[in-house]
Amino acid sequence: MVDASLAPRTPVTREDILEAAARIFRRKGYHAASMQDIAHAVHLQKASLYHHVASKQEILVALLDRALDLLIEQMQGVLAMEAPPEEKLRQAVLGYTRVLAENRDLAAVLLLEFRFLEPEVRAQHVKRRDAYERLWRELLLEGQRAGTFQAEDPSLAAKALLGMINWLVIWYRPSGPLTPEEIGTYFARVALRSLVLPDCMPTNADKAAG
Repeated sequence: MVDASLAPRTPVTREDILEAAARIFRRKGYHAASMQDIAHAVHLQKASLYHHVASKQEILVALLDRALDLLIEQMQGVLAMEAPPEEKLRQAVLGYTRVLAENRDLAAVLLLEFRFLEPEVRAQHVKRRDAYERLWRELLLEGQRAGTFQAEDPSLAAKALLGMINWLVIWYRPSGPLTPEEIGTYFARVALRSLVLPDCMPTNADKAAG
């Protein structure tokens, strides 16, 4: 007999499964999470879950792709702006911070669980992740060419900026004292003061970064 507690109240979608899996992966880690955990979270029998997804690895790949889709779209929008490099940098930092803070489960999977990808799909993920980092390098090179940024090594500077913001997935809590906008504004201020040449820094740096 089927456990009535597992009977879905409404039809379960792939979206439901991915959202539940992201929550579980963030809480337990990919390795410790099971397909049974995911099935239970969406009120399905484990066998029924396989009608929607073939494996836990397929779920991980889908979540990583979704996270990178969000980030790449956001960063491409920044690069397409008609704005000076320092404003683009500000918007890039604010946007990245916002995406991580508003998608905590997905962000944690992207930054902490990608190492569990199987070799045959890891190379493709790394290729897309590197493409995202290149967008940041393009922005820094644009500022360098404009005589605005002092990034001696745009690649290393991009990694430093992303690394600073990435830790948000560990310590940020929606119930904490700072909003994503406030955190992003602070990070943007740090980025601008680190990279913008003194002669190009607006007189009111706080206003420019906020």
